[in-house]
Amino acid sequence: MAAKKSPFFDTATTLGKIVAFFGVSALCGVLAAGLMVPVASLAGSGATAGAEVFDALPASFKGEPIAQPSKVLASDGSTIATFYSENRQPVELKNISKVMQKAIVSIEDERFYEHNGVDVRGIARAAVNNFTSSSQQGASTLTQQYVNNLLVNADVVNGVDRSEMTISGTKDIADKAREAKLAISIEKEMTKDEILEGYLNLVLFSGRNYGVQAAAQRFYSVDAKDLNLQQSAMLAGMVQLPNAYNPEKYPERSLKRRNTVLAAMLRTGAIDKKAYDKAVKTKLGIKPKEVKSGCIAAEGAAYFCDYVTRLITSDSAFGKTKKDRENLLYRGGMNIKTTLDMRLQKEAVKQTERMIPADDKSNMGSAIVTVEPGTGNILAMGQNKTYAPTDKDKGPITMYNFAVEAAMGGAGGFQAGSTFKPYTTMAWLESGHNMWEKLSTPVKRYPSSFKWKASCLPSGYATSGGGAEGWAPRNAVTWPSSMTVDYGLLNSVNTATITEASKIDLCDIANAATRLGIIDYGENVDPKTREVSTYGQPVNPAHPSFVIGSAQVTPLAQATAFATWANKGEFCENRALTSVTDAKGNEYKVKPVSCEQVMDPQVAADMNGTMKKIGKKATKGQIGYQIAGKTGTNNDANSTWFVGYTTGMSTAAWVGRYDKDKKMKTQGKVVNGVARRWTDSGTWAAPLWTAYMKQVGTLYPAKSLGSPKAAPKPEPKKEEKDDSKPATTESSAPKDDKEKPKATETPKATESAKPKGNNNKTPTPPKKTNDD
Repeated sequence: MAAKKSPFFDTATTLGKIVAFFGVSALCGVLAAGLMVPVASLAGSGATAGAEVFDALPASFKGEPIAQPSKVLASDGSTIATFYSENRQPVELKNISKVMQKAIVSIEDERFYEHNGVDVRGIARAAVNNFTSSSQQGASTLTQQYVNNLLVNADVVNGVDRSEMTISGTKDIADKAREAKLAISIEKEMTKDEILEGYLNLVLFSGRNYGVQAAAQRFYSVDAKDLNLQQSAMLAGMVQLPNAYNPEKYPERSLKRRNTVLAAMLRTGAIDKKAYDKAVKTKLGIKPKEVKSGCIAAEGAAYFCDYVTRLITSDSAFGKTKKDRENLLYRGGMNIKTTLDMRLQKEAVKQTERMIPADDKSNMGSAIVTVEPGTGNILAMGQNKTYAPTDKDKGPITMYNFAVEAAMGGAGGFQAGSTFKPYTTMAWLESGHNMWEKLSTPVKRYPSSFKWKASCLPSGYATSGGGAEGWAPRNAVTWPSSMTVDYGLLNSVNTATITEASKIDLCDIANAATRLGIIDYGENVDPKTREVSTYGQPVNPAHPSFVIGSAQVTPLAQATAFATWANKGEFCENRALTSVTDAKGNEYKVKPVSCEQVMDPQVAADMNGTMKKIGKKATKGQIGYQIAGKTGTNNDANSTWFVGYTTGMSTAAWVGRYDKDKKMKTQGKVVNGVARRWTDSGTWAAPLWTAYMKQVGTLYPAKSLGSPKAAPKPEPKKEEKDDSKPATTESSAPKDDKEKPKATETPKATESAKPKGNNNKTPTPPKKTNDD
C-alpha cells in the first residue's frame, strides 16, 4: 500500500496547489493588468516606469518543501524526541476553530473575502495614513502574506537569509510588487478557505513555533480546533510582531494587543458586544507547554536518540551530504520508528542510576544495553549520566554514550576482560575439542621466542613479546594445575584459557570474535606511519594477550555477540531502525533483520552448558528462569562486566571508568558511598544485570538454551577375579566439579576473588592479565 502523502505536498490540498501554481509561468500579462490600477493611482507620473518594472518581475519560482518536525518513535509508537527548525503541525481548516479564523481575518485582512489578492482600498487607506500621520500602516492582504511566507521558506531552504527583511519590514518596492503579482494569481488558483488554511499553517507565532496548531499547543496546551475567543484573539494578535507580543515575556503588552483584536472583531461583526465585553475582562490564562527540539528533550532515552540521529546523518540513504541529511531530519517531517522497548528502557535507566548515581563523586559510569536474539533489535540503551552538550568529562553530565563506539558518539569501548574468554572456548570447540577435556594449567612463563600458531599472519605464528622476560600471565588466585575446559571457563581461570589458545590457532580465536561482530577499538599503531588510531579494527591475533581480554569492545557489540549463543549459533546484526518515512510519503531503506548461522548449534549448546552455570553463580541464583552469561573484570577493575542472556534478550551490563578516567583504579575508591579494597564484576556489573532482569526478564521468552554434550562414560576397569571377594566395578567419571583451589584464597561468585586471611594484602593481577 502506498504511503499517505502529507497535505503539504498533495496536489489535491491547499499547499499542493501552491506548489503546482508556482510551476506556471504564463500569467505575467494577467498579473500586470490586475495591478495597474493601484500602481497608477499611487505612482502618478511614475506609473509607466512602475508597470515596466512589474512586467519584468518573474511570475514563477521554485517551490520548496515546507518545514515540518521529524519524530523519533519507540517501537510502541510513543514519541522519544522531536526535531525541528520550525515547530509546525499542519492541520486542515476544519480543525481550526471558527473563532480563530475570524480573529485572524479581522485583525490582518478584514476585506479578505472581497478582494482578488490585492486590496486596492486598503492600499489607498494606508497611503493616505502614511502621508498624513506619523504612524505607519501596511496594506498586505492575507494572500500576500501567504506568498511572503512561501518566499521566505524557499529562501531558507536555499540558504538565503531574509530574516532582517521579514522582521524589520524593510522590503523594497520590487519585493512588494512580486508578492502582489503572485497573490493575484494565487487567488485564481485557490479558494479563500484554501488560502486561509495555508496561511494559518505557515505563519510564525513565536520563536520557532509556526502555524496555529503548534501555537495553540505552545501557549494554551490545546488543539487549534478547541481555541476559544480570547485565546484566538491573543494568538491572532501575535503574528504582527511575534517576539514583541509573546505573552510569557510581555504579558501586559500581549493583553493589550489581544483586546485590540477583540475590538477589531467587534467592529467587523465577527462577535457581538456581549461576547466582546466578557472576553476583554478575562486574563490571558496561558498554560505554556514547550516542545523542545532534539535529543536533549528525550527524557530517559537521550543516548539512544543520539545514536539514532547519528545513524540518520551518516547514512547516504537519507541524502547525498551530511547537510542534506540534517536538513531532512530538521525540516522533512520524518517519522523514524525504532526498535526501542520503552518498558526495558525505563528500567535500564532506573537501575544504572541506582547502582551509580549520576552525580556520584567517583564519576563512575554504568550502562545497560539489550539486544533481541533472532532479530538484532536494540531493545534498551540506558546509562547513569545526564545527556547534555558539554566539553567536560566529569560530573553528572556527559555526551558520551557508553554503549557504542567513538564514531557514533561513544566513549570508545572498554577492555573486555574475562568476557572475551568465551570466544577462545568457541574456537576450541570448533577445532574438534570438547568441554570435558583436561588441561595442564600451571602458572608459567612464555618466553618471547615461544611461537603461537597464527596461520593468518605472514610468519604463520605470533610471539609472546615481553622482551627477555617474555609473558608471565597469572591468575587472581591459585587454582589447580590441572582442570577441564568447562571448569576453567566456569571459574574464569586465565591459565586455562591461555593453555587452550596455545593448543589451537590464534587466528581461529580472532575469527570467532569477528564472526560475532566484535571490533577492537583500542589504540592501533600503523606500522608504517606509527600513527595511533582508535578506529575499530578486527581483533589482532599478533598479540596473544587478546585471548584474556585486552581488546577494547563496546557493550552494544558484546550484547549482540552473546545473543548468538542464545540464538543457537545464528548471529544477527544489531539494528535500531524499523521504518523511516518523510512528509512527502517517501519510504527510506533501513537495515533489515540480517542473520547468519555462524556456528554449529551444538557448539552454542555446549557453550551455554557452562555459561548457564556462570549465570547462576553470578546472579546468586536470584533468577528463576534459564539464563547464561559471562563476567569480566580488567586490571584495576576500571572496566567490569556481566554479559548475560536468555533466548529472548541479551544484555550487557557495564560499570567502570570512561574517557580520561579509563585507567584509574576503582579499588580503594569511594563509589556510591562505599570504599572497597577489592572490586570486580561481582561488585557492580553482575548485581546491576540481576536487578534489571528481575524486573524485565519475563517480558521476552526465556526458553531452553539447549543441552550440551555429556562426557562419555568411562569404560569399567577390568580386574582379576578374586574368589575371596565379591566382584565390583569402580567408575572413573570426572570429578572436576569437586575440585577446589589449592590456596587459602576462595573465589567469590565472580571470577576474581577477595582473598581470605591477611586482609591487609590484596593480590595484584599482573599487566595484561585482565581476569576477574
